[in-house]
Amino acid sequence: MSFSSPANTASARPSRATFTATQAAITLALCLGLQPATTDLYLPALPLLTRELGTVVSTAQLTMSTLILAFGLAQLVWGPVADRYGRRPVLLLGIVLYTLAVLAGMSAPNIGFLIVARGAQGAALAALVVVARAMVRDLYAPAEGTRVMSWAMSGLGLIAIGSPLLGGWVTSAWGWRAPFAVVALFGLTIAAWIWRVVPETIPQTNPAALQIGPLLASWRRILAHRNFLAWSGLTSATYAGLFLFLAGSPFVYINVLGLSPAAFGLALCSSSVAYLAGTFMCRRWLVRHGPVGAVQRAAWWTLAGGLTLAALSLAGIQTVWAVLLPQLAYAFAHATHQSCGQAGAVSQFPREAGAASALAGFLLAAVAFGVGNLLGITLDHTTRPLALGIAIASVLTAGVGWTMVRRFGQG
Repeated sequence: MSFSSPANTASARPSRATFTATQAAITLALCLGLQPATTDLYLPALPLLTRELGTVVSTAQLTMSTLILAFGLAQLVWGPVADRYGRRPVLLLGIVLYTLAVLAGMSAPNIGFLIVARGAQGAALAALVVVARAMVRDLYAPAEGTRVMSWAMSGLGLIAIGSPLLGGWVTSAWGWRAPFAVVALFGLTIAAWIWRVVPETIPQTNPAALQIGPLLASWRRILAHRNFLAWSGLTSATYAGLFLFLAGSPFVYINVLGLSPAAFGLALCSSSVAYLAGTFMCRRWLVRHGPVGAVQRAAWWTLAGGLTLAALSLAGIQTVWAVLLPQLAYAFAHATHQSCGQAGAVSQFPREAGAASALAGFLLAAVAFGVGNLLGITLDHTTRPLALGIAIASVLTAGVGWTMVRRFGQG
């Protein structure tokens, strides 16, 4: 992998001057990859912990929706904090708090405690994700940042491939608490990488970042920018479909279609393989067509996956393949939408990258929280609620890509 080196800044330990593009992509992959590890490792255990903690599906779903709500709200705090005090301190604090929250979840005696622990996990996770997105703008111009983000998304894809397989295996072997132990070890690994490798990347901190007046003015300015609305709208719409799949697939695959936790992990892994393939296709599209052109092409895959899933479900075809194959198309396209969307959302705000990243993450999480709660209420013993929800998300994603991104995505 070859990208131009970021510009030298004031000396630090580790030093930004020696922080290579490869190290940057690995850092992004680890920080952003913690998100699928948080969900995908946990999902195979969700039906089992529902039974063992004596709760119902809608309550168990709160362990997912509370996590995503806390994840979204906390980004509004972490973004300005990272603009004020720098990226590295927020990364280190976030990963420590995250690991402690994971250990709390592992020891949960009841579902209420687990829901609170998952909320704390989401709030801490937000620090790593919002800073990772802001670092892209710290280090690179928009076009180059999109390419680096695409490489990072490939690393994220590898983490997403292994997470459900490992989660299904350890759940089958040791119960629903075992995935938490695996995630805690992953958190410690990320902490060591940040401490030893990742420098401060912000060119200059913003002393006014936490002042309410300037902060609100910054948010208004960002939210009024059509480029931001286009790219953040794209990431929110496509993630809504993915989150529906993540939240609903354990119950559909295991309870409705009869898969074991290990087999479910394998099914989820296949979607991650499709996502990884999508990151490679994204880089080819970027070279030939740029970010806007890449999204236009990926939108056809998104729409095909969502509508096929809905058509098969409405036709009464309730098989593993009727859910899995359309989802592969959706996951394939999701890689392009996220790579381009996350880089695009912060591309116009070099001095407010933390705030822009936080707002984009909040909008994404708020949408996911809403659709996740709706799914928890509507889930039945069929694939229809899941299929129809993903179909609606696919229409919205393609619509945003073909209208807002096409018109305003260039800046």
